[in-house]
Amino acid sequence: MKSILFVCHGNICRSPMAEFIFKYLSNNKYKVESRATSLEEIGNDIYPPVKKVLDQYNIPYTRHYATRITLDDYNAFDLIVCFDENNFNNLKRMFSDTKRIEKLLDYDIDDPWYSREFNRCFNEIYEGCRRLLERLEGE
Repeated sequence: MKSILFVCHGNICRSPMAEFIFKYLSNNKYKVESRATSLEEIGNDIYPPVKKVLDQYNIPYTRHYATRITLDDYNAFDLIVCFDENNFNNLKRMFSDTKRIEKLLDYDIDDPWYSREFNRCFNEIYEGCRRLLERLEGE
């Protein structure tokens, strides 16, 4: 089973959103989890406005505990997907090998914690997850 790890700064907005969107789109065909690059939100659940947008689009989710990516995570997942250049650079500093790290889209997906654009973020992540699933299904 192919495994995918979504990674953002705090693991309370974009990465859990992508985790649950991808699980939904793929009918749980892949091992999918999410992590943070920082320690700021460790233990916290999904940010409430993210839950609201997931509910709005009928994407199921479970209780989430923000966790930071570790070397064991890095070695355990086939693909590590991040959302912006800052995420990518943080992962590059943490791990010397970046062959399995990629951005979800060709452009940065703004952190809705700062932008407050939760629906736009959802739409971009949904599109990125759809494209990623199509690519994986074609391999």
